Amino acid sequence: MGAVKPEERPADSYRQAVKMKRLNERIQIKLRAYWELTKSKQTFLLLITGWAGYASAGGPATDWATLLSLLGSLYLAVSGSTVLNMYVDRDIDARMPRTIKRPLPAGVLRPREALAFGSLISVLGVAWAFSLSPLFGLVVAAGLFFHAVIYTMWLKRMTPFSVIPGGVSGGMPVLAGRVLGTGSIDLIGALLAVAILLWIPIHILTFAMRYSRDYDLAGVPTFPAVYGEKQTRLVLAGSTVLTGLALMLAVFLNGVRGPYLSASILSVALLVALAVFCSAFPTPKRNFLLFKAASIYMLASMLLIGLAG
Repeated sequence: MGAVKPEERPADSYRQAVKMKRLNERIQIKLRAYWELTKSKQTFLLLITGWAGYASAGGPATDWATLLSLLGSLYLAVSGSTVLNMYVDRDIDARMPRTIKRPLPAGVLRPREALAFGSLISVLGVAWAFSLSPLFGLVVAAGLFFHAVIYTMWLKRMTPFSVIPGGVSGGMPVLAGRVLGTGSIDLIGALLAVAILLWIPIHILTFAMRYSRDYDLAGVPTFPAVYGEKQTRLVLAGSTVLTGLALMLAVFLNGVRGPYLSASILSVALLVALAVFCSAFPTPKRNFLLFKAASIYMLASMLLIGLAG
């Protein structure tokens, strides 16, 4: 009585296998969603700037363990601030076609899961940074504060000039890397951070023009919507020139000469020429070309600075 019939056992095994498969699929979906929250491409670019700042001070040649800790702490802090940004902006993302499939508006993750994840890795990243150097920790914490609090929670929904604190946060990784390599905030580190601050409008404003309708639907004020595309293109051209000048000055003051300096000058000249051309003869395709070119330029420039260091 009550004994399991032999013919039922394969069915039980099949059901268990199906349950395990479904569980594994749910876990994989969750993990992919957490990864998506960190915006890995954006985070990777900021990690490259942190490495470049550290390398410009000769860091990698002296202490690889410190370099790995630099990248680890920056990765956690930058990713954490990005996740917190996604948590706060989940209502905006739900109104924009471009972002409606992100994990939070799509319901793949619950808001409290994203908040807990972002808070945890942010705290771990900042704590790790302070363990390396108090000044380095302060710079990393400042970057997180400007992005998660000043930009995301306070100004993004109020003014198009929220790009300024957004740019400040974007400049903190390269400054942090330089601080860890030199032990202080110097002129070269400040110039590198300013260059990225000035580069941020090229990145954000070209994106805002491409997806202007999305931002209108979300009620987010952008520079093109408030001041017009003509004025925005003038800002883009000016910002591009100033970015190039700040980077060139930083590279020159850091003692870079020869082919690395020539390559840096050439990359600046190409980006400035493209920005002027796209501003003088605007089309949606050229606008997006400038957006892509600006990202490639910053990546190439930081690689040159790091390798020359």
